[in-house]
Amino acid sequence: MAKRDYYDVLEVHRNASDAEIKKAYRKLALRHHPDKNPGQVEAETRFKEVAEAHEVLSDPSRRARYDQFGHPEEGGVGNYGGGGFDFHSHVDDLFSEIFGDMFGHRRPRGPRPERGEDLRYNLTIDFREAVFGAAKEIQIPLLRPCDTCRGTGARRGTAASTCPECKGRGRHRVQQGFFTIERECPRCEGSGRVVSDPCPECGGQGEVQKLRSLSLTIPPGVDSGNRLRLQGEGGLGRHGGPAGDLYVVLTVSEHPLFTRHGADVVCEVPVSFTQAAMGAEIDVPTLEGSARLPIPPGTQHGTVLTLKGRGGPRGRLSGRGDQKIVIAVEVPRHLTPRQIDLLREFQSLQEEGAEPVVAGFWEKVKKLLG
Repeated sequence: MAKRDYYDVLEVHRNASDAEIKKAYRKLALRHHPDKNPGQVEAETRFKEVAEAHEVLSDPSRRARYDQFGHPEEGGVGNYGGGGFDFHSHVDDLFSEIFGDMFGHRRPRGPRPERGEDLRYNLTIDFREAVFGAAKEIQIPLLRPCDTCRGTGARRGTAASTCPECKGRGRHRVQQGFFTIERECPRCEGSGRVVSDPCPECGGQGEVQKLRSLSLTIPPGVDSGNRLRLQGEGGLGRHGGPAGDLYVVLTVSEHPLFTRHGADVVCEVPVSFTQAAMGAEIDVPTLEGSARLPIPPGTQHGTVLTLKGRGGPRGRLSGRGDQKIVIAVEVPRHLTPRQIDLLREFQSLQEEGAEPVVAGFWEKVKKLLG
């Protein structure tokens, strides 16, 4: 059967531009693709016809010969320098020719660049570093290119050779029906190169583990579980791909005196019964030394007093938080006979004029139970 005119096959005029030919091929190849028309011989034949026409008309020199001489009587497309037409290869390459362009990329030839792995490093910092921030120097064991072979994996003075299994593509094609599936070449592990005389330093891997010193800036106000990202400091990429990232996960050590609520620092301070009752001025600890704090007369257990501006930085906001002092009134556990006599005397005097809070409490009890 005589072949149809390639321009008629692609449904374009003879003066069609390269872009118009490519657009027509995409449209018809998608319409007649075997995957969309399973078991339909006519669709498969039409797909072959469309792919063959595109293979000739998309090549300027072969198109020029076709325009001048038409179809050759023997050899088909091969007479135009194409080396024959491989239907299964066209089905496989359709994803890179059509779908690859549609999504803004084309499948690369040879080994595909792969991004390196993201790595995690656990770092414990103390309470004050978490509040005010700090500059830290950490050492990370990382895989880095071997200095001896400069990352090639081959002994110095030699070079890696093209993988005989995949011919340097780094991929193997496996035929399944109409489709060709690509997999990483097991011989070269996707690199497209094999090393016959490996580097003695890295054993042919091209990588060695090294301790890398990294400077880390911890911002003020971090907490346990916060992560700091160091871009490009993770695992090495493969086949020219970018390195991954390093994530430093923070753990803040507990402080024996302080806790935090946002930018505010909290500290519980014990005071004696007499200090709370009569008032006093005491020294209290802060993150930057001690400070004087007045205790008002009649201060109750659990009262919160404030030292303005003695907390941590407020992050993006200006100024600092406060230090909150929680008063813990200490009740003496061991009394001398003299102290007991004085407290009994104090109790009798207190009962004569009960405190308003105590009196009000018992009034409520009487109403509830009465």
